[in-house]
Amino acid sequence: MKNLFALIAIAGIIFATAPTMVFALEDGYQEEMLEEVASDSLTQEAVEADSLAVDSSSVAVEEEIVEEVIEAPVSEEPTKEVLNLHQMVKRYFIEGGTTFMSFVLICLIFGLALCIERIIYLNMATTNTKRLVDNIETNLNNGGVDAARDLCRNTPGPVASIFYQGLERSDGSYQEVAKAIEDYGSVEMSKLERGLSWISLFIALAPMLGFMGTVIGMISAFDDIAEANTINASIVAGGIKIALITTVSGLIVAIILQVFYNYILSKIDSIVLDMEEASMDLVDLLYKHKIQGK
Repeated sequence: MKNLFALIAIAGIIFATAPTMVFALEDGYQEEMLEEVASDSLTQEAVEADSLAVDSSSVAVEEEIVEEVIEAPVSEEPTKEVLNLHQMVKRYFIEGGTTFMSFVLICLIFGLALCIERIIYLNMATTNTKRLVDNIETNLNNGGVDAARDLCRNTPGPVASIFYQGLERSDGSYQEVAKAIEDYGSVEMSKLERGLSWISLFIALAPMLGFMGTVIGMISAFDDIAEANTINASIVAGGIKIALITTVSGLIVAIILQVFYNYILSKIDSIVLDMEEASMDLVDLLYKHKIQGK
């Protein structure tokens, strides 16, 4: 009986304390759940805060990049103007100053005119001396001195003119004929060299005028620096550039005229050499013809 009452008492105590334990367990579980929920919420809030911070930092970085892109100037390569020869010459002529550039241009125009005139004259004065000597020999043998003289009169060039003067004095001695040919050869040579002194003058004058324009341009550049009261690279470079254009122009003109001048000199030397050789042949022909006539 005692055991029964003990079991009933224990059972009653268990049933009496069971709801309390259940409620306690439920309260503990709820607290644990609340703690877990709170920790999860805190973790989620931290993650969201971190994500917001990352998003804000990324947005800030993107804004900075956008600002840098907006603020960075777009570098546009300047299109370089392509000028033809006529436009380039016109531009440099104006930049170099019309005063001295006009003088340099005058030297070029007159120098080229004289060179062209001399070249045309020398080309017309060129004669096939070997064929002329053969024709004179044929005429001397067939028609005498008069026929040879008519041939020389109708043939252009200084060599034919010298032959004509020699044939005019064919009745004289060998020395007289040689002297007449030599004297008239000097006259024809002076005709060939006519105008060369003016060409050489323009060759020397063009760079001098250009250099004078450079000196005056440098003086103007230093005056601009003094007025600006500062040494600016653009002012100095611009003044020096404009000043040097006249010198370059003068040198170009001198080089062009010098090339033509040397060609003319070589042409004159060639004609003079032909004159000397042909004159010796003519004297020999006249001497041989006179001996045969005797």
